[in-house]
Amino acid sequence: MIHTHSLGRAARYFPQRTALTSGGARQTFRELHARVANIAASLSRHGFRVGDRLAILLPNEAQYIELVYACAWLGVIAVPLNTRLSAVEIDHVLADASPRGLIRHSSLPAPTARPLWERVLDAEPLDVKDGSPPEPIYDPDAVLALIYTSGTTGRPKGVVLTHANILADVDHGNYWVPYSEGDVYLHAAPIFHIADFPLMFASPAFGACQVTIPKFSPRSFCETVERERVTRTVLVPTMINMLTQFQELGKYDLTSLKELAYGGSPMTPELIRRTREALPGIRLIQCYGLSETGFLTALRDHEHTEDRLTSCGRPCPGIDVRVVDESGKEVGAGQSGELVARGANVMRGYWNNPEETAVAFRAGMFRTGDIGYQDADGYFYILDRLKDMIVTGGENVYSGEVEAVIYEHPAVLEAAVFGIPDPQWGELVAACAVLKPGKALSADELIAHCRGSLANYKIPRRVEFSEDELPKGGSGKILKKVLRERYQSERGRAVG
Repeated sequence: MIHTHSLGRAARYFPQRTALTSGGARQTFRELHARVANIAASLSRHGFRVGDRLAILLPNEAQYIELVYACAWLGVIAVPLNTRLSAVEIDHVLADASPRGLIRHSSLPAPTARPLWERVLDAEPLDVKDGSPPEPIYDPDAVLALIYTSGTTGRPKGVVLTHANILADVDHGNYWVPYSEGDVYLHAAPIFHIADFPLMFASPAFGACQVTIPKFSPRSFCETVERERVTRTVLVPTMINMLTQFQELGKYDLTSLKELAYGGSPMTPELIRRTREALPGIRLIQCYGLSETGFLTALRDHEHTEDRLTSCGRPCPGIDVRVVDESGKEVGAGQSGELVARGANVMRGYWNNPEETAVAFRAGMFRTGDIGYQDADGYFYILDRLKDMIVTGGENVYSGEVEAVIYEHPAVLEAAVFGIPDPQWGELVAACAVLKPGKALSADELIAHCRGSLANYKIPRRVEFSEDELPKGGSGKILKKVLRERYQSERGRAVG
């Protein structure tokens, strides 16, 4: 279904417009549509059918987008893999998704697990030639993608997103930030993130050109915006922080950039003010959501008033967000509780995981795991995370996953992982461990141990050892709040 309302629509109404620019190559919507049809035909020749999974491990590039479009055409389920995962972590995802095939780039970690069919795209291009693919599927309930997010126990969870889920995200995004024909959207954030993934389908739906850069840096961003006359993009606060501190920022003509959306982690009021100074005239839009829900709320540019800089905004029509207490009862304005949501954007469930799916929903509402409140005007504010999740540089790190790796070290008796505030990355991963009697272990040795199983951004940046057992509550659970208190944020926000 999503093909008909995105790339199919663009080929019908904007055939001669530039659709995609990557590495100097340009395609019109007519040319892109024809190429995607041939890729879909190629995948069909390799035996891919409706419901099969295709794992994709590629940097941001045109072929990534083309492959996802081909999957949407066929009803094949795309499994975008986080390019920052270690080979061990990729193996876990592949074991859960059981994809029929994997398309990857040789510069990225090679998993040891091997699906039935594999292609290293930079070494052996896909055999794309004129073909006759089946008619594009039109099924709102068909699964479009599995977006993987690690569970608190370390077990990866595949978020099941349907064609209808992503189409809802397209509609909702257009409410907060209306698209215009001729827009140029830059994929500067990783495409595998839910913040960027829906924009692959929103852009062609409104006749907008897409531009990709393999990896973000302030220089590559500025060069691309200037060269391609980019009008809109999505960045995480860490990227924005790097951009505002780029010494050569003033040398580039960034006047084409009209809208900058941000999300993925909290952005301090100070950084918002600095962004206003560094990029005057740009409209800022804060987006809040999760892999399981896509966009839930947004704070539009004119709503970035001094009294609301810490707000994540309001939902649009079609999304119901509420704040509830521990029993699930809605609380009044100004009272804190867990944010829950429902709407056509909310996932169907977790892949092959009915137990976690059941826990994630209550009374038809998805439990976000975020603690916050709503003011009298309907604006939402996030206070803390119910789950022990750390957001560092826009990446989600679950403490349970890191703790599981730490516990694998034979010298460790008990450990706790939590987030500490950091001006550049938002939060850093910290760990506190107690060693077994008679055992010795240095912080560097523990960090080296973690490097063997975890992506770089999940590795603790600060390690402390305690001679006493870690503080615990009546139920025996470690009280991370006590460990975090010394690192309380100067911004008046609990770190979690």
